[in-house]
Amino acid sequence: MKKLISVFCLVIVQSLVYGQKEQYNLFIKTWNFLKYYHPDLAGGKINSDSLFLTNIEKVNQQTDTNSVIRILSEKLNQNFSGNPVIDQEKDILSVNQDFSWYQKNKKISPQNKNLLNTIYQHRLITQTDKKQKQDEEKKKESLPKDKNLPLAERLLIFAKIQGSIDYLYPHKYLMPKNSDAYFADLLEQTIQCSTRKDFEVILVKAVAKMEDTHAFKFYNQLSYKNEIYHRSYYPPFDYTVFDDHILITDLILPEICSKANIRVGDRIMEINGKKISKIIKEKQKLLSVSNPETLVYMLSDYQRNLIWTVDDAQKELKIQSKQDRKTYSQKVDFINFTDKQQLATVTEYIKEKIRSKDEHTMTHVDVAYFKIYDVRRILESAPEDQLDDHMDKIFKEASTKKAIVFDMRGYPDWGGFVYHYIYKYFSPVENHFGKYYKPNIRNIGTYIPSSYKEFGLYYPKIENKTTHPYKGKVFIIVNPETLSLSEWSTMNLQKIFPQAMTIGQKTAGADGDVTSVPLNADYNLEFTANGIFYYDNEQTQKTGIRINELIRYTDEDILQKRDLEFEKVLREVK
Repeated sequence: MKKLISVFCLVIVQSLVYGQKEQYNLFIKTWNFLKYYHPDLAGGKINSDSLFLTNIEKVNQQTDTNSVIRILSEKLNQNFSGNPVIDQEKDILSVNQDFSWYQKNKKISPQNKNLLNTIYQHRLITQTDKKQKQDEEKKKESLPKDKNLPLAERLLIFAKIQGSIDYLYPHKYLMPKNSDAYFADLLEQTIQCSTRKDFEVILVKAVAKMEDTHAFKFYNQLSYKNEIYHRSYYPPFDYTVFDDHILITDLILPEICSKANIRVGDRIMEINGKKISKIIKEKQKLLSVSNPETLVYMLSDYQRNLIWTVDDAQKELKIQSKQDRKTYSQKVDFINFTDKQQLATVTEYIKEKIRSKDEHTMTHVDVAYFKIYDVRRILESAPEDQLDDHMDKIFKEASTKKAIVFDMRGYPDWGGFVYHYIYKYFSPVENHFGKYYKPNIRNIGTYIPSSYKEFGLYYPKIENKTTHPYKGKVFIIVNPETLSLSEWSTMNLQKIFPQAMTIGQKTAGADGDVTSVPLNADYNLEFTANGIFYYDNEQTQKTGIRINELIRYTDEDILQKRDLEFEKVLREVK
């Protein structure tokens, strides 16, 4: 009998939670709609956060659908003068805009549907940053990092993430088809979660669903990032992650590795009984990346330390020996840097790894080599008033070589290098290498292309520009570090040099400017704000930049520290 009563109570509780979740979902949808379209909120006359927090507690499982809309809209202006807003653009990216949540909802009255339609038709068409500044000024003091947020605050943060996706994320249409159901489940978890850590897990799952590499760093602002990603202990060895194993590449603390019988070249096949392929899939639910290749690349970063599955100081690894390919289970001691000597050893290793990367270059008599994250150094010897002559001299010299190599594996340290000076010397005057869709201020949630007639986006206006076409070979090297401006600059180079061969690994797949949305409680969401396409409308988000030849590394390539892209270039030059 007690068991039956318990089951009955559980059914009642789940029913109430479901009803409350449904009403909260409608509240969030309505609030975001009003926030981005109603002149009172979009223009900053009424603070949107205050409207949310003042009214969310009025919602419960007994609140009917139309009452939710009334609660939010009753104090807003409902009498609009003037003609409805009409989009004047022809080429509009509008696939994300979906109002079926109210237009096809049979529970919403015709009067409320008409109200929401009228608000949209008379939406604010000149967005300012006033609203955002007000939100930031009125932000409440954050609770201690180890305390869970009140339900209203949790729902507000969750609502802002959903609103960012619905109205500010141009690539919502590329998100997985189950996203609506996924977010409904996360909403239920938001209502029920009892700890700050549990809420942060919900947040990272929501952000990860965007599948946008620009949002990858969201994890780094979490109070419980070490616990959620099991980062508290670092391995005594460096590694590279592959789809089905982890390759041990260097022994940072040899004495610990020797004790565990670990050697360079060994493979980790499982961590605490879990296969590497399964771990990668689990991490994909907690980290926002545009494609699987970028995720594996990020998980290979020793400093980020994101691949592990438990917080134990000793982890059980299934290791495949390089020597005989036999597998065995081994408990391995990890480190948490309380030992100052171990910390100093690891720090020096990381510094040396960075130095080696910075010093890695291509030197060949027949090749002009430019490293995108280190091109500013070519300015060191140039007086500012002689910069144009200095760059012309460099490119004139490069033009005498059999090949020019642009190494785009990193973020540009000088935006003007490709945009201004490569264009100025090598490019024809017209240089329309892609399509750049920006937010449509007349209709938030849609995007319009920047006009090709506008100078300043694709190329600068240079009086009396001359062109020096280059007929030699051009190579563009890319990998997952080719992100955002680096991807945009690569597209630029591909247009300027039609003979260019782009080689390497799939890029980060997150081209375009970044927008930043404060979420309250010291959380901040950054993500791709523009839609970037090739001139023929080919997608770049998630897929990355066009590559002529994908280059794949084997274990042995990594162990020998080969640069297969460099080797490819030198073979082609010979």
